[in-house]
Amino acid sequence: MTAPPRTTEESSSDVRDYRTLESSPRPSGRLTKDDLDPLVKDAGEGNPAAIHSLLQMIEPVVVRYCRARMGGRDLSYLSADDVAQEVCLAVLKALPDYQDRGGSFLYLVHAIAANKVADAYRAVARDRSEPVPELPERPLVAGNEPESHALHLDLGARLGRLLASLPRVQQEILTLRIAVGFSATETAEALGISPGNVRVTQHRALTRLRGMIRDEEF
Repeated sequence: MTAPPRTTEESSSDVRDYRTLESSPRPSGRLTKDDLDPLVKDAGEGNPAAIHSLLQMIEPVVVRYCRARMGGRDLSYLSADDVAQEVCLAVLKALPDYQDRGGSFLYLVHAIAANKVADAYRAVARDRSEPVPELPERPLVAGNEPESHALHLDLGARLGRLLASLPRVQQEILTLRIAVGFSATETAEALGISPGNVRVTQHRALTRLRGMIRDEEF
């Protein structure tokens, strides 16, 4: 018996049975090792459909990560989205040589993203005339009142200073868990630590932030 033709909606939700952004949206979709391994294997072997699907899955989280770490503003001649594109290209270039040694592909993606963001900040450091942003830009609030907008910008700057005072691993965990929307398992695989460690470190980071915010008298 001949199967009925697939509708446009059905065919757009996957690419030759590979999960794509439509079938695995953030933050509800998962990017754990078990979810990614088959796709990464085929993509590394040059399968065009697998490469396309993998890019569709990682690009949204890479963009979120870069925007969070770079504050949502342009740094020198680079924007967060420019850096995200560089990350995705670097990931694709690394695919043919990638070998599964028991870790998660997310570890490689995160390492590349962190390095690219660091490169962007180093470029800004060479241009002392351009301030380095600390938190993502926030939209104007009700009525777009200048006074309210100024208060939000000041609050963002103070929060940025507090976040920057946290240990790097705590900053990364808060970025991945809150800004990117990763689960504890995804965050653990991206950082090469255990999910339990992620939860404990996140709790400590938030507790420390609350204490600093109280001391700052926000």
